[in-house]
Amino acid sequence: MTTITAPAPPAPATPAPDSGPRWARPALFGLLLAVGIAYFYNLSASGYANSFYSAAVQAGSQSWKALFFGSLDSGGAITVDKPPAALWPMALSVRLFGLNSWAILAPQVLMALATAAVLNTALRRRFGPVAGLIAVGVFALTPVAALMFRFNNPDALLALLMTVTVWCVLRALEHGRTTWLLWAGAAVGFAFLTKTLQAFLILPPLAVLYAVCAPVPVRRRIGQLALATLTMVVAGGWWVAIVELMPASSRPYVGGSQNNSFLELTFGYNGLGRINGEEAGSVGGGGRGGGGGGGWGETGIGRMFNSEVGGQIAWLLPAALILLAAGLWLTRKAARTDAARAAFVAWGGALLMTTAVFSFMAGIFHQYYTVALAPYVAALVAMGVTVLWEERGAWWPRAVLAGTVLATALWAYVLLGRTPDYLPWLRWAVLAGGLVGALGLLVVGRFGGRVLAFAVVALSCAASLAGPAAYTVNTLNSGHQGSIVTAGPSAGGFGMGGPGGGPGGGRGGDGGQRGGMRQPPGQTQGQGQAQGNQQSNAPGGMPTMPGGTAPGGTGTGTGTGTGFGEGLRGGGGGGGMGGLLNGASVDAEAEALLTKGADDYTWVAAAVGAQNAASYQLATGEPVMAIGGFNGSDPSPTLAQFKRYVEEGKIHYFVSGGGMGGGMGGGPGGSSGASSRISSWVTENFTEVTVGSATFYDLTRPAS
Repeated sequence: MTTITAPAPPAPATPAPDSGPRWARPALFGLLLAVGIAYFYNLSASGYANSFYSAAVQAGSQSWKALFFGSLDSGGAITVDKPPAALWPMALSVRLFGLNSWAILAPQVLMALATAAVLNTALRRRFGPVAGLIAVGVFALTPVAALMFRFNNPDALLALLMTVTVWCVLRALEHGRTTWLLWAGAAVGFAFLTKTLQAFLILPPLAVLYAVCAPVPVRRRIGQLALATLTMVVAGGWWVAIVELMPASSRPYVGGSQNNSFLELTFGYNGLGRINGEEAGSVGGGGRGGGGGGGWGETGIGRMFNSEVGGQIAWLLPAALILLAAGLWLTRKAARTDAARAAFVAWGGALLMTTAVFSFMAGIFHQYYTVALAPYVAALVAMGVTVLWEERGAWWPRAVLAGTVLATALWAYVLLGRTPDYLPWLRWAVLAGGLVGALGLLVVGRFGGRVLAFAVVALSCAASLAGPAAYTVNTLNSGHQGSIVTAGPSAGGFGMGGPGGGPGGGRGGDGGQRGGMRQPPGQTQGQGQAQGNQQSNAPGGMPTMPGGTAPGGTGTGTGTGTGFGEGLRGGGGGGGMGGLLNGASVDAEAEALLTKGADDYTWVAAAVGAQNAASYQLATGEPVMAIGGFNGSDPSPTLAQFKRYVEEGKIHYFVSGGGMGGGMGGGPGGSSGASSRISSWVTENFTEVTVGSATFYDLTRPAS
């Protein structure tokens, strides 16, 4: 009987990251180059991507104050409903290269390369260069990673910073060095300024890991963790302190809050509200735990594997869990400070904690949130495969590897079966390859030489990665616009993009920009038409926005949900309910109207709902006030404030319709109805101007 011994504790002098065989560095650079080329490919097809954030980026490129606060417009009316850290790299890029799709999205691709490089560095220090390369490959071929690291939501920067945090904690564990733990605290603090409390999800397992396993006395561990906590508070709290202490009249309104407080936003709409489903100002409620259903999809332990989420992240999730258990079992007898076990606990703890919260949170949840899991899955797969392969002389590591490959192939067969019209042959090829590869792994340690081993490994890798690779290629070939996007081909179901189980946002775009918004500089009408034709039916795809198809685009969404989702279908003019998630159509006539005499006004227009306002701001390059923030349900500005702006001649036009608040008295969760009162006051007192399919009210021309 062969005895499996745990890996020995690391030597006092940990190998430098650049040590290893000669081929390691060229292989890494070559792989990163390939990832960069793939992720930069077809980047401009997404246009302005999420126009909500692109408008804030455009504003930040014009005003340093707007950049600092994350204001949606350079006039400083209201901020996005997140902290501004993710906007800063994009706004600086636009300042350097001008407003275009590449300038906005290229920083996200660079974040993908940085995340891959950190993963490689973290794994090859303990598990060797092959493990590092495997991690990079698995990460890059995760469909939701290919989506979000080419998109302008905050999740890309958050995933990078969370990966950096785990890496820094593992470096601190090597010799108990305080400096690395402080860097981890700084990374978490900056991640808080990216997406608030989601940054804290991985803290409990990492803190416990360091408190138990660091190779220094207990008192020193406690002191180091206290210093790291202080660093985290300073790194994430300085901006919060400025916002909370500054007079409200001197800064933009905090979007997403009901009381103009960032702390309220943090612990309410973006905090506990996401857990219990009670987000004040949200467009709808969520499900409940224990398998309950709701506006944001079924909650429970199977959420990450269901028809809406599975194709985004879950391809290798079962493999990661199996290999995590195997790695912990293999290192069970190792010393307290063992580096290999610490790595499994760190990456595994981050994966389990984040997955649990995502699975049971009853509030707003979108499929793309799962990009946070991609680095953890990649690390666990790479580590587990490496340590088990090293022990392949014994029967049980081979059996675990074989079982992992077979389970992955079977699960890929199920996932591919959810898109039966997309590469229908692939699911059978994956199943056959996984079966043969699993059988080969059972015998490779006892029979055959290097050639057989190479063939078995190659086949097993191909069977395991073919499914996510196919979805990733589909994602890279497509443009994605709107507030809610998904990777891969249509699964034929409804997304969790809107309350009531209605259609979510998705891929594709009318005229190259979802909702028919005019193309950003650098994107042709031909590109818009191609992607409009190709991408009209995303999973849970958001229906077409008001105004119909813009020039150069023919794609339309076809989802047919229930409840609130039905209300988001089409509807007249440049605004209306359809502008809630994806913006509105802006034609040349409307652009000309708004830009004429624009320098005489702080805001060339005001529109209910941030996506509606963003459409006009991006089309004209001029500030547009977003009444009521994202949903139109924030009580900003009040009717009295809006009247004062009009009296002072700061706003030229009011855009008819838009958002939740404009047509529904403030929308669900918004009790003030400020945007509804503003809409009523404007329509009763000012002259209507119809331009093309859009209706405006000239706030400088009172009605007779």
